[in-house]
Amino acid sequence: MPAEKTRWAQAVEFHGHSCMGLAVGFRVSEAALLALGSSRDLDEELIAVVENDSCAVDAIQVMTGCTLGKGNLIYKDYGKQVYTFALRPQGKAVRIVVKRRREEPSPRFTELRHKISRGEATAEEEKIYRDLMAERINEFLSRPLEEVLEMHEIEFTPPEKAKVFATVKCGYCGEEVMEPRARIKNGQVACIPCAVQYSRGWGKEN
Repeated sequence: MPAEKTRWAQAVEFHGHSCMGLAVGFRVSEAALLALGSSRDLDEELIAVVENDSCAVDAIQVMTGCTLGKGNLIYKDYGKQVYTFALRPQGKAVRIVVKRRREEPSPRFTELRHKISRGEATAEEEKIYRDLMAERINEFLSRPLEEVLEMHEIEFTPPEKAKVFATVKCGYCGEEVMEPRARIKNGQVACIPCAVQYSRGWGKEN
């Protein structure tokens, strides 16, 4: 029988490649599960609130079982490497902040990254870059959690569990939409893309 994949290998397979962002999500998940004394989520007892849409979120889904479709992965577009995890039955929650790396990448690493981004790197240079990246990732994965993360318990009010809503039909495009997301336009049910947004300028950028 084939050997069972490690959790890290499962995260890489799900995400499609190994990268530092994925490693961040992996360590964040490790810390959260340890602090909460929890295993991988089965039915929304564990909740994850992520404040960015980086590669880290894929590792969090694999490691914790919190997913967008299940309703217990909550995305907030704050652009912060900050994550909150909560156990619904116990009412316990932790907030985790990723520490900024103390050491800068080597000049060679930075040079190769720029060459790759410009499409100027040779196949050999791309291999060297991948090897250097793998070293950085392995070093990050092996460091003590307290060196790479800050974590503290917080008060947290969990959201309601996911609900199943009635479906209505958009009178404009004919596609179905969940009732709480429907709008009324000229007396007809409309989905959000078909509804005309009226704001009088509020919320618009200058």
